Formats: sequence, C-alpha cells, structure tokens
Amino acid sequence: MPPADLPRLPSRKRDTSKYDYGRVVVVGGAAGMAGAPALAAMAALRSGAGVVEVLVPEQVVAIAAGFDPCVMVRGLPGRTDGTFATDALEEIESRTERANAVAVGPGIGRSDAVVQIVSHLWQHLPHPAVFDADALWSLARLDRETLARHAGPRILTPHAGEMLRLLGLEPTSSQTCDRGGLEREAAAVAASIDAVIVLKGPATLIVDRTQRATNVTGNPGMATAGTGDVLTGVTAAVVAQRLSPFNAARLATWAHGRAGDLAAEMLGEVSMTARDLLDRLHIAFREMMS
Repeated sequence: MPPADLPRLPSRKRDTSKYDYGRVVVVGGAAGMAGAPALAAMAALRSGAGVVEVLVPEQVVAIAAGFDPCVMVRGLPGRTDGTFATDALEEIESRTERANAVAVGPGIGRSDAVVQIVSHLWQHLPHPAVFDADALWSLARLDRETLARHAGPRILTPHAGEMLRLLGLEPTSSQTCDRGGLEREAAAVAASIDAVIVLKGPATLIVDRTQRATNVTGNPGMATAGTGDVLTGVTAAVVAQRLSPFNAARLATWAHGRAGDLAAEMLGEVSMTARDLLDRLHIAFREMMS
C-alpha cells in the first residue's frame, strides 16, 4: 500500500471537464526515436491529464501520431538529421502558452539546434516543466548560474550517468558507483538552481532546496528502454493537476515504481518493457485513491 504521507491527487468532481485536469505538452522526438515522446504522452493520459499534445519534428509526425488516437500530435520544422530545427522554437513557445505542464526531452536527440531550444525553454518557460533524457545532455552544457535562472518550476529526472554529466563529469567516472556521494551532489545542485531533482536508481531520491524523500517502489526489471519516458509523462501529468513540483515528483515516482512492480510480478524482471508499465499505471493510481 502507498505510504500514509504520500501526496494524493484530489478526488474528481461529478461536474467537471478535461480542462480541469491539466494540459500537458510533450516536446521531443527525432528520427528513430518517435516512440519516446509517445510513451511520455500516453503515460500522462494514464496519470490523469485532461489534454496531452506532442510536438515532434515534422519528419516523424506520422509515426508519433500512430501510437494513440487520444494524443494530439503536431509536426514542427526539423533538420535533415531528423531533429528539431531552431525554427521550431517559435511554434513550441506558442503551443505551450496554454499548458499547465511541459515535458521536454524524450527522444529529442542531440544537436546544436536542440541545445539552443532546450536552453531557451529552460530559461523562459513560465510553466512547471520536466526535463529528461537528451534535454539533460543539453542542460549539461550550461553553467550553474544559467541553470539557476528559470522562469518557472523545474523538475529534472536524471539517472546516475546523466547526473554526472550535469556535474561536469563523464558518465564512466568511478563516482557512478558512489551512490551516497551522487545523492549529496544532487541535493547541492537542486538547492543551487532551485529545482527538484529525481535521481533515478535503487531507492530513487527526490530532493529540492528544503525537502528530500526516498522512493520505495521499483525493481531492476525497470532498467529497460522507455521507462524513463513513462516517468516523465507521469510527473508532468501530476504537476499539471496542480500538485507542487516536489509532491508531484514524489507521487509520480511511487506510481511509476508500483506499476513496475506489478509488471514484474506478472512477467518477471527479464521480460517486462515500458509498455507494461503503461498497462499497470491505472492499478497504482487506483491504490492511491482508495
């Protein structure tokens, strides 16, 4: 059962509409990685978001649109390598104006244009925003002072290697094995840039300037492609439903891990995939709401 102090989503009123539960915009995708933003979007829908839109490079819009008819998908200007062109930024800003939360990074790829887009969104988006995957690769190119300047609440969800990059170290560093040291560094970064950091791994750490918590759900079977994209979508959906960034990250991490535990019970840790987490998120949220 969920911990007694785990934050909860408010109960839904009978007289309500989809616009009462948040509009999530996912910015990501590139050639060969159209599934990543789709996973994040589908996870956001499974986590209660009322409206979810995905913004991808025009080269992959047809692929991204084929995963779920409940998700709105829009193609924006792309480069020949299948990543976003800098020309996409203006429309990204326009499409996120009415968002309650934005997820940046699933499958977004790596290029100078992507770094420019991610950096701009980090500094100027006024809405709560979750940054993951290759968006963290882009943010690792910014200095700490720049990272401390952002217009809205920020949540970062790095695994150990991505955390090392944010610290200016190589992911192959021996510090990867020093979980305690990495957690201390994550807490220091969270405080210095005024953001929530979700340091993924065994006993995932959720930390901001004044609070910290350790998650108790999850298992090694979740070390498979796409599970991080699912967490990004869950987190964006929960923060869009007006939980504080720290509480949203804590609830999302628990639900994500619980869905993974349910998948492992049925399929075993070897055979489970990120899609299996999507198929069990409803059980995790039902347990929280009971």
